[in-house]
Amino acid sequence: MSTFIRTIPLLALCVCGLALAGPAGAETKIGVVNFQQLLQEAPQTKAAMKSLEAEFAPRQRELLSMQSDLKTKDEKLQREGPMMADTERVKAETALRDEQSEFQSKASSFKDDVNAQRNAELGKVQRYLLLQIQDYATTKGFDLILGDGVFYAKQAYDITPGVLAVLMTKPVNLPDTTGGAAKKPGGKKQ
Repeated sequence: MSTFIRTIPLLALCVCGLALAGPAGAETKIGVVNFQQLLQEAPQTKAAMKSLEAEFAPRQRELLSMQSDLKTKDEKLQREGPMMADTERVKAETALRDEQSEFQSKASSFKDDVNAQRNAELGKVQRYLLLQIQDYATTKGFDLILGDGVFYAKQAYDITPGVLAVLMTKPVNLPDTTGGAAKKPGGKKQ
């Protein structure tokens, strides 16, 4: 086991010890956030995913239409191919392969674009959620908020429902933090 991995529990104990050793007589207020739950249930995440679906729906419909056309052409070639002249059949097979190759290229590009945009949107939502957790902790007077890596916490320490309640009161569409960067046609930023 690497030295780094062995030092993580020790580092966590030190942080907790420092937090608890604060000013004499002062009560340390600690909270825990289930960030994955927050990310899944936040209305801002749902709005970002709906926006993403709407943005890519036309391309998805186009790909589904292409796929249906290719299937129809393939079935027709399978049925009528044996009755075609050799040159005509070879020409039809070549055309079908070219269209299948174009479809695969478009499908791959679509998948890459969706994944890149989803990652960008989730990154924005995650940064927003972190700011909201910090605001909540400050407002409620917490000294320490723990997140990932907590294996157990009493329900009294879990502030996830409180943060989620605050998120429900916030606008679902996140503010644009890109500084007004222009978008290229097709939804890609320059």
